[in-house]
Amino acid sequence: MAKAKFAVINDVFPSFRSQHIQVKVATSPWEKQEYFQLRNKTFTQEQTILTGKEKDTKDFEAIPIIALASNWSIGEEIAGAVRIYKISDTDNTWYGGRLCVARTYRGYQNIGKALINEAVSRAKDLGCQTFLATVQPQNEKYFKSVHWKTLGSIEVAGKPHVHMEANLDMYPFMTRDLQ
Repeated sequence: MAKAKFAVINDVFPSFRSQHIQVKVATSPWEKQEYFQLRNKTFTQEQTILTGKEKDTKDFEAIPIIALASNWSIGEEIAGAVRIYKISDTDNTWYGGRLCVARTYRGYQNIGKALINEAVSRAKDLGCQTFLATVQPQNEKYFKSVHWKTLGSIEVAGKPHVHMEANLDMYPFMTRDLQ
């Protein structure tokens, strides 16, 4: 977002960021649309990791989870997103992916941690016995700080990633609303 100028003095102030963040499953059409727009903006435009192919077949079965920024109890914008899905009908292994936080909300109010907490906890509520993800190498330390362990290296979309597993005994590690 652009920075606006004060009317009286020649200075700028940062764009408004809501302090009210709710992490939930995206259910309404506008939430799902914004969820995909944020993912596209993050992975295709900013990081150029998934150029032209950000959506995949997993999106048909995945549960989209969002961090919804609201003002006066009205949802206004998607501040973050992640998806979870079960690997197969016969296995209780779940996968998380496409974790992203909108640029204006990065480093703000633990949105990434809340999304990870909700993703793993929701999968656990649905019978998950193993929760995996592929993580960009620069985020490996962050995931370790929220109770994940490294399983090895893997390549995703031609880029190096780290294959990781959540310690389910540690989830939820933050309070969460069950909806």
